[in-house]
Amino acid sequence: MLPGLFGSAVRAAQRTHAPLLRLSTRSAHTQSRILSALPPALRFTARPTPCSQKSARGVATRVRFFTSTRLTRQSPASPSDLPVPPHTLSNPAVGGWLMLCSAMVFTVVVVGGITRLTESGLSITEWKPVTGVIPPRGAEEWEAEFAKYRETPEYKMLNANMTVDEFKQIFFWEWSHRVLGRLIGVAFVIPAAYFAFRRRLSPGLPLRLGGLSLLLGAQGVIGWYMVKSGLEDEILLTPGAVPRVSQYRLATHLGAALALYAGMFWTGLSVIKDWKFAKNGSWGGYKPGSSQWVRDLESAVMRTFKRRAGALTGIVFLTALSGAFVAGLDAGLVYNEFPYMGESIVPPTDELFSRNYAAKDGTQWWRNLFENPTTVQFNHRVLAVTTYCLTGAFWLMTRRKIALPPSVRRATAVAFAMANVQLTLGLTTLLYMVPVPLAAAHQAGSVALLSAVIHMLIAARRPSAAARAWRTYNAAAASAAPKTASAASTGFKASLANAPKAALA
Repeated sequence: MLPGLFGSAVRAAQRTHAPLLRLSTRSAHTQSRILSALPPALRFTARPTPCSQKSARGVATRVRFFTSTRLTRQSPASPSDLPVPPHTLSNPAVGGWLMLCSAMVFTVVVVGGITRLTESGLSITEWKPVTGVIPPRGAEEWEAEFAKYRETPEYKMLNANMTVDEFKQIFFWEWSHRVLGRLIGVAFVIPAAYFAFRRRLSPGLPLRLGGLSLLLGAQGVIGWYMVKSGLEDEILLTPGAVPRVSQYRLATHLGAALALYAGMFWTGLSVIKDWKFAKNGSWGGYKPGSSQWVRDLESAVMRTFKRRAGALTGIVFLTALSGAFVAGLDAGLVYNEFPYMGESIVPPTDELFSRNYAAKDGTQWWRNLFENPTTVQFNHRVLAVTTYCLTGAFWLMTRRKIALPPSVRRATAVAFAMANVQLTLGLTTLLYMVPVPLAAAHQAGSVALLSAVIHMLIAARRPSAAARAWRTYNAAAASAAPKTASAASTGFKASLANAPKAALA
């Protein structure tokens, strides 16, 4: 009896699934006619990921057909139920690419610092944006390159006894710095054009990337403009002059690099955080779906925090620029002690404001701020201590029982920890008379500290409008999923009975 019952069940199942098997082999036109006769509960669609309006509409109308064993479904709602967000949201690939580019800029800043510390920046006397990628090959080419260097003021005044092998060492530092800059240009401009052409960028991002591309191109021109200042023959005719690049141009070159880095880092990290918010609703370090971050970020305490954090970021940037003046004038070798500069914390007034750096009539005393090594070092000390104290004040503020998101507290703690590291590196660099490893680490620390305070600002921001729109869309789609699945299960057999038999034949 059991075999008979089992056989009957098998035959009944075959009769039930036979139309579905025939449906899966029909053409797309036939399948569309069949599915148009089914109720909406059985028209399953794929939920779009937060990418673009175009892709969302395409995916939302993509039909998933039946198989012989199950009904494939991936999304709860149809386009008529959920309005697709009007704006594109950049995906994590864009954010990861920008973070990679910012890491490359970080590297080139450190290599540039080593190039300056090893006095290698004037070893290449020509600017060849394309052919300069290939270094000299063979003894003849090296001799020709070395002959060009022998015509520079630096060789005549400082390196008259240099050999070709010694020249190769300083040459490769400058060459590496230039090649890295070219690689950054390729790694940034080409993907930026691709993402813009494919419309995978959030609103406002194409314009920002265009500005960064222009700054990247200008940075190459600024770099050569800086190097050229150290190759001028007037240095040979100036009494007491030292063959080195202009500290003004050096600060401009470093400032442009830091601005480029900050723009890439800010944009990349913001894109990644916006995507995560649109996907799972997590923001401010709270659990996914929590709305506590809305109340915290709109509070008066948080608004004050953001204004002050922006000011702190500006001070960190200004401190790094003052370090460029210290490096350009070798001001780190004037007073190698701390906290005193001679007999007191403040050096003598006649050293701070010397007439030697002003005009003959006593005017233009402000030149001491940028050309007097003693004043330049003092300025850097004041800015560095101010930066450290302000960062510590921010950290103490987050220790109080006030409404701050957890991510803001963590970012502030990281910034204060980095400020301690940077202060330690600065003091050791000063006390040990600027050794190359410590000085290079100190320059890297300045970029790391800038990154930390930028992270503070990002932690205090709201999600972008596109991210909020996609989050609303995804949350509504997810909440409708159980209802759609239940309706599909209930009406499955009735829908098959109502389907046109001619179409299933």
